[in-house]
Amino acid sequence: MSYPGQAFRIDRHVTDVDGGNPRDEVAFGITHLTPAQADAATIGCLVRRHWGIETRLHWVRDVVYDEDRSQVRTENGPRVMATLRNTAISLLRHVGVPNIQRAVNYLHRHPQQVARILFP
Repeated sequence: MSYPGQAFRIDRHVTDVDGGNPRDEVAFGITHLTPAQADAATIGCLVRRHWGIETRLHWVRDVVYDEDRSQVRTENGPRVMATLRNTAISLLRHVGVPNIQRAVNYLHRHPQQVARILFP
């Protein structure tokens, strides 16, 4: 059985927002699209869109949950906390919350309202 698709490699040069710490990164990807369905420009667009989503999600996690200063650094703690944060953000987006920061602050003050969101 053969599976159509393609694997690709992306080399990118990244510099921190403050202009320091330049570095080169290599990323690999796999897509179900064949070369006839997606040329290099299309795959590049898909990858940039993914990185944009990833960057936006990290920004929300850092601003709302102060993730970058988290003291959880051992074993599976960071993964578990990231999963819980992503789940909370996804649930709030799913119910149509326009401002996640405001919703998290409200739910922190009114924890009984969480049940209303999860079980309407």
